[in-house]
Amino acid sequence: MIVCHCTQISDHEIRDAIDWMRSADPQTIITPGKIYHALGKRADCGGCMPLFLDTMRNCDSLTVAPPILRAKSKITEGSGDEGRQQSHRVSQRRAAV
Repeated sequence: MIVCHCTQISDHEIRDAIDWMRSADPQTIITPGKIYHALGKRADCGGCMPLFLDTMRNCDSLTVAPPILRAKSKITEGSGDEGRQQSHRVSQRRAAV
């Protein structure tokens, strides 16, 4: 299945790139950028990123997942502040201006 229409990357190519990177260095953190680079391509519009990340999550050899691929915790799920501390939030009054 084609995951990225802009660069014609398929799910098989993503899995193959992950397998190749994992065999070269079992401890490497694999990111979408590294996969694009391994395939000799560059991200374009970014519309494929949700499907790209899902394809990565479903790959058996990914094992060491970077934070972007990890499942959301119950604390941050559905939270408008992305789990940031109170001191890091923009006040509602300033945001409305």
